[in-house]
Amino acid sequence: MKIIFAGTPEFAVPSLQKLIDLGHDICAVYTQPDRPAGRGQHLQLSPVKVLALKHKIPVLQPLTLKTDQEFQLFQNFNADLMVVVAYGMMLPQIVLDAPRLGCINGHGSLLPRWRGAAPIQRAIIEGDEETGVTIMQIVKKLDAGDMLHKEIYTIKHTDTSAIVLDELAKLSAIGLQKVLPQIEKGTLHAEPQDERFVTYAIKLSKDETMIDWTQSTDTLVRKIHGLNPWPVAQTIYNGLTMKIWNAEMLDEKTNLNPGQARCTHKNLDVSTGNGFIRIHELQMPNGKRMSATAFLASHNLNGVSLG
Repeated sequence: MKIIFAGTPEFAVPSLQKLIDLGHDICAVYTQPDRPAGRGQHLQLSPVKVLALKHKIPVLQPLTLKTDQEFQLFQNFNADLMVVVAYGMMLPQIVLDAPRLGCINGHGSLLPRWRGAAPIQRAIIEGDEETGVTIMQIVKKLDAGDMLHKEIYTIKHTDTSAIVLDELAKLSAIGLQKVLPQIEKGTLHAEPQDERFVTYAIKLSKDETMIDWTQSTDTLVRKIHGLNPWPVAQTIYNGLTMKIWNAEMLDEKTNLNPGQARCTHKNLDVSTGNGFIRIHELQMPNGKRMSATAFLASHNLNGVSLG
């Protein structure tokens, strides 16, 4: 098939690579404009753009697809299908109607649960047992199109959003490989979403990073894992912000105040509303991520209250 691909972050790379490996004619790749990044604020190419250039695929980076000029460029590709994975831009109806077989999207949740910007993170934070990827038809309403296929992933208690993002990126590619032949043959059955079960994954915010140690142990560990790799959970130690990247729940009751630290055998445990969490990885301002064990080699937190 002649396909236009739209995507931006690393999450979309396996899907584009799969389309290339399957031998489809990728006539164009749309991705977000290059953005300044890092301390030097140098323009950084999106991971999708890097892959497209490697394979000599035309790359387009419009600020919008709503102008007549951009739509004409899009239409001139005469694509059979548009495949979207984490593009980061809403598509106008005129674009959705242009490809002969329409536009499909690889969305990182089991729709209709977790439509919106942060489905993987919200699934972890809310304690979902499963997540996955839904290949769906794109309509103008956010993530509301008919479902074409699902790939399911069981969330482990050690999973961070970073881990699940990587796993679902692979599942998106697998799902596309399964549905594309059926789309081409016209044999795919589309299932409407049941609006009664819709939930929305609102965008993550730095305002939700601070840990409330009075909350339950499982709630806090899910928060820490869900906010990794961004914006990262944090607490206050010695007047400074300590980021907490990874932790686990201990099956143990507490007789300490919420937020009070206990250091045993090179482990950093912190009392919660109903037990303890064990911090595995942390970071202080202007410092690198490090193990809690390494941090305790030069800091005595025993009995110290965090937060």
